[in-house]
Amino acid sequence: MDAIYLTFIFALSVFLGFELIAKVPATLHTPLMSGSNAISGITVVGAIVAANHGSDSTAIWLGTFAVFLATINVVGGYMVTDRMLGMFKKKQ
Repeated sequence: MDAIYLTFIFALSVFLGFELIAKVPATLHTPLMSGSNAISGITVVGAIVAANHGSDSTAIWLGTFAVFLATINVVGGYMVTDRMLGMFKKKQ
């Protein structure tokens, strides 16, 4: 793909993401965060596939690093979501 086409897709996704987050009410941030954590799970699967199909050591190391970073994103996101949901529980 051309670099200009990829740059256009990146700029469009940044604009769309900013507009989506800015217009979501505060009560829907937690479900939206949980949904985005599920999407990060797809990133983990893609990184595993990329690491598995690498023919040279650089591709394998980059795929492994991508799996590591995506796993941190998923685990951290679910921890934050759990903490946010805990704030809605009634205190005894």
